[in-house]
Amino acid sequence: MTQMENVFAEEDTDSQGNPLQNATVDRELLRLMDERPDVVVISADMRSAVRGVRERYPERYFEFGIAETNTISVAAGMAACGMRPYVVSMAPFGAIKCAEQLRADVTSTNLPVRIVARMSGLAMGYFGASHLAVEDLAIARSLTNLTVAASSDERAIAALLRSTADHEGPLFLRVSEGVAPVYREVPSIERGRFVHVRDGSDATIIATGLGVGAAAGAAALLAQEGVEVAILDAAYLKPLDEEGIVDAATATGALLTVEEHNVSGGLGSAVAEVLGRRRLSVALRVHGTPDEHLDVATPAVLLERYGLTPAGVAEQVRLLIADK
Repeated sequence: MTQMENVFAEEDTDSQGNPLQNATVDRELLRLMDERPDVVVISADMRSAVRGVRERYPERYFEFGIAETNTISVAAGMAACGMRPYVVSMAPFGAIKCAEQLRADVTSTNLPVRIVARMSGLAMGYFGASHLAVEDLAIARSLTNLTVAASSDERAIAALLRSTADHEGPLFLRVSEGVAPVYREVPSIERGRFVHVRDGSDATIIATGLGVGAAAGAAALLAQEGVEVAILDAAYLKPLDEEGIVDAATATGALLTVEEHNVSGGLGSAVAEVLGRRRLSVALRVHGTPDEHLDVATPAVLLERYGLTPAGVAEQVRLLIADK
């Protein structure tokens, strides 16, 4: 067993006891493999996250260990031969390490390779800067032909994976770990559209990944103060729901973006680009990890440190409303 497997083997929890998303990813990949004989799974040292896949379909499961760049090139070759490869890797070594292979082998050829990036954002902050994944959305957004999505909870993972089977081009799915439940059942997620999570008239939070649960918690805190915020889940970051952004800006006049990602190049930047192109004057705050070297600590400590908690997001909403 490798060092990384030992971090979350058997119990499927992070260092704080929060559930990882192993079971959902494994279950939904099995569901796809049961339905489609062309689906194969490639792992980059993530075999503990796909136990069911490797046991039920050993002939359609390929383990590459810590050779992430090779997984992308092999997946491109498989896709060119008519297969539908899903590459399960750790986010710090997915888009970030494999940007060249993604561009040259996958997106330039528009092949149906699906990257499932686990342990994203601050999930491996206890290993240091090399194991943080807070630049991956920026990289993925910049690659031509690449659809970019991020899951806010386990049910959103299921919805997004179920929506990928027939998509003809490449896809990057960022999976957040240890997140609070957002949906009571598997939501209906349409490619290129935000998911409406909550109504509100004072401000709109557009969040992605772990940020959606933090936003929901913040909304509950703010409601006690008489402040009502709408919440939109940016499950798809590319294509981006531009009309959803325009509608939210028009409705509340104040937008806060929340993401477990660098404030440069991610969701906040994408929303700002839309507002600029549409010439919309609206109060905007971008909340994520700062554009600086981050601390080394457990995920819970880092989320608190950078305000990616319900209390931290609520404070950002108060500042946003004061700027309206």
